Amino acid sequence: MSALIEQIFPALTWRIRQLAMYPEKEITDMELPGDFDAMHFGLYHQYELTGVVSLFIDGTTAQFRKMAVLPSDQGKGFGLQLLQYLVDYCKSQGIKNLWCNARVSAIGFYKKIGFETVGEPYERNQLAYIKMELTF
Repeated sequence: MSALIEQIFPALTWRIRQLAMYPEKEITDMELPGDFDAMHFGLYHQYELTGVVSLFIDGTTAQFRKMAVLPSDQGKGFGLQLLQYLVDYCKSQGIKNLWCNARVSAIGFYKKIGFETVGEPYERNQLAYIKMELTF
């Protein structure tokens, strides 16, 4: 499925983060420290904001956080489309290393684009995570 991806205002990410990742929490809990210094991208499908990702750049290294797609639209390739857009954007900006703290259950998803695991898994909030990175 084709979708449009564009840079969005930080607060637009919060509803998608809440619905996709933390439905039990308040929308006011969705803001990350540094959100207003980061870049945020939104994926629109049929004119509705369907997916989001936040990019925190530090020199030639960038971390993406809180990549989320609405539950009703998961499994349609939107997450992969959003991630590929992010990779292409980082390459165009001279970023040399893109990384994230991925849920262990999503390792296969990130490996499709060439991400590799770094270090050992760890647990936070009863979920297992591992650092994954892509070097250009």
